[in-house]
Amino acid sequence: MKRCKPSMEQADLQPWRFIPLLEAPGPVQMAVDIWLLEQHQQGLLPSVLRFYTWNPVAISLGYHQRHWSEHWQRLTWQGQPVELVRRPTGGRAVLHCGDLTYAVITSGLMGSRMQVYQTICEFLVEGWRSLGVDLHYGQAGRGYIHNPNCFGTATGADLVTGDGFKLIGSAQLYRRQAVLQHGSIQLQPDANLFQQVFGSAIPSVSLPLAETGKARIEMVVEALVRSAGQCFSAMFEVQPLSEAEWQVILSSHSSLRIE
Repeated sequence: MKRCKPSMEQADLQPWRFIPLLEAPGPVQMAVDIWLLEQHQQGLLPSVLRFYTWNPVAISLGYHQRHWSEHWQRLTWQGQPVELVRRPTGGRAVLHCGDLTYAVITSGLMGSRMQVYQTICEFLVEGWRSLGVDLHYGQAGRGYIHNPNCFGTATGADLVTGDGFKLIGSAQLYRRQAVLQHGSIQLQPDANLFQQVFGSAIPSVSLPLAETGKARIEMVVEALVRSAGQCFSAMFEVQPLSEAEWQVILSSHSSLRIE
């Protein structure tokens, strides 16, 4: 597995935008990712890294996923309906409860789509290694498309722990040479809700992280931002979404919710 290149001189670093951790409903998060990709593809934004969580809890469906269990539209968690949201990227259904999502928007990466996956995933591998977790790529074949649960199989685009737990599932969307790659990191999955959604138990995993809840998320984000800076030769400018940007994004988010 490739290792990230060593630290470079500041003059050689590429400017990236880092959007601080954001909690929002799934349709809003997907609208943000789509808008960032479009802006980057048009040359209006540099490459972007961001992390986010989903509130309320949601199930996101892959762009081409047309079949799912009817009972998903009747699920609740802690008194709130579980939202069904359409992702702009491919893949299977993901339950967003106790996870952290990352998104990378960039361009100019060479190679096949699988090679681009793995180039981007280097920062995840290195970041988690710094936290004491070694990850490798999954090996599932094309049969994964018959499984509605993204975390029921692990393909070459997914990252798995040494004991076989799929920690990170990712998916992509291209706009010419620009790519959005986002993925779910299973930090503290809710076993009961996972069972209700997919009818099977989520494999147990013991991550060597003392912190829980928000502190765990912040620790992981810090480690991954640090590794992303090395792997992408990036100099991050912390820049939240502006009020004007929010106005444009929110005008389009409702179309991503599945009624």
